[in-house]
Order: sequence, then C-alpha cells, then structure tokens
Amino acid sequence: MKQIISFVAIVLLCSCAASKKAKMLEAESQGLKQQIGQLQATNQKLEQSNAQMQSQLEQFKSERQANVEAFTRYKEECEAAQSRLIATQSILRNQAKTLQELEDKINTALTDFADKGVDVYYKNGYVYVSMEDNLLYKSGSSALGAEGKKALGSLAGVLNDYPNLKIVIVGNTDDAKFKKGSMDNWSLSTERANGVVRAFRDDYKIDPARLTAAGRSKYNPVADNSTAAGKAKNRRTDIILNPDIDKIWESLGN
Repeated sequence: MKQIISFVAIVLLCSCAASKKAKMLEAESQGLKQQIGQLQATNQKLEQSNAQMQSQLEQFKSERQANVEAFTRYKEECEAAQSRLIATQSILRNQAKTLQELEDKINTALTDFADKGVDVYYKNGYVYVSMEDNLLYKSGSSALGAEGKKALGSLAGVLNDYPNLKIVIVGNTDDAKFKKGSMDNWSLSTERANGVVRAFRDDYKIDPARLTAAGRSKYNPVADNSTAAGKAKNRRTDIILNPDIDKIWESLGN
C-alpha cells in the first residue's frame, strides 16, 4: 500500500513538473512570437526606409544628371558666346582698319579738291566725305557741275574697290528760305542727294543696291548760319560710308 501511495505521489509530482515546464515553454513561445512580430515590424520599417532612401537616391542621381547636363549646356553656350565675341572683335578690328585705309585713300584721291570745300573724316564707325555745294552745284540748282562730277569720279574710283561698303548720300542746305517752282529746301536737299546717287550709278557704275539718298534740308547744320562762312559749310552733301552690317552678322552665323 505504501508503495502504491509513493508511486502516485511521484506521478503527481512529475505531472506538476511537466505542467510547469509546458507553461514555461508556452510563455517562451509567446515571447518568441512577440519578438518575431517586432522583428517583422522593424524589418518592414527598414524596407520602407530603404525604399524611400532608394527613391531619394534615384532623385538625387536624376537631379545631379540634370545639373551636369545644364552645366554642360551652359559651358557650351559660354564657349560659343566667347567664340562669337572673339570673331566679332576680329571683324570689327578689321573693319576699323579697312575704314582707316579707306579714309587715307579718299584723302589721297581728293587731294586736288581739298581747298574746294571737301572734308574727309572718321566718326562713330563711319567715314564721312563732306562736299560743299559750291563744288558740286550752281547756286539753287540740283544739277551737278563739271568740277563736281570730276570730284565724284575720283571718289567713285576708290569706292569701287570696296564693294561691301554701304553708301548713304545726304543733302543739306543752310537756313535761307529757298523757293523755286515746286522746290523748297527739303526738295532741293533731296534732289541734290539724288543727283549724286544717279552719277554714282550711271557714270561710275557703283552698284545701286549700295546707295541710299536722303535730304535733311536746313535741319542738320554743322556751323552757325548767322555768318556767310557758316552758311557755306551747311550747304553741303555728306557721303557717308559704312560697313554692311547684315553681311557682318551673316559672317558670324547670326
């Protein structure tokens, strides 16, 4: 009997021990499940963070590439602008040299008329040949005289060597009121300019596409109209020689 009671006691003890162990294992299992859940949540957050970082990295790469491309374009544009500037400066230097040579040649060609009211000078990128009306015309007339034609012929001989120069002829009068038939100061100044244009075109074979005529009447004086000498200077025809700007721009590829 005692043996049976002892056996039952042992069985009960073992059963209690097994139950406690089972509970411990169950608790450990629950703890592990919680840890796994936390690890999974942490892993998910890390994956999200990694995906976000990857997205930011791709955006950074894209922006960096765009910046590199923008910088490359800017650099190329700067280099192109620098090249155009250098080319422009070179052309302008050559033009200035050409105009200086032109001024010298015209002065030489018109030496015989230097004391007859001819003035040749360079101003603001243009060469001016100013001829007083006493050389070119009779008083109150737009018809060219023999001496005037001779002077224009000497000038045309030089101008034909410079086919890329534009030629603007501007007639001017003094402030004395002029009226002859339908002509007044405006029409007289314009017709005198037209007379020079026709002489250049017809007599000296200058390309008419290079020629422009205009009249400014009394409104472009270079001297005081209150004196006879001043009036004489104001009664003049200005022949203005300038580079063909369109061709300059064409040469630069603009």
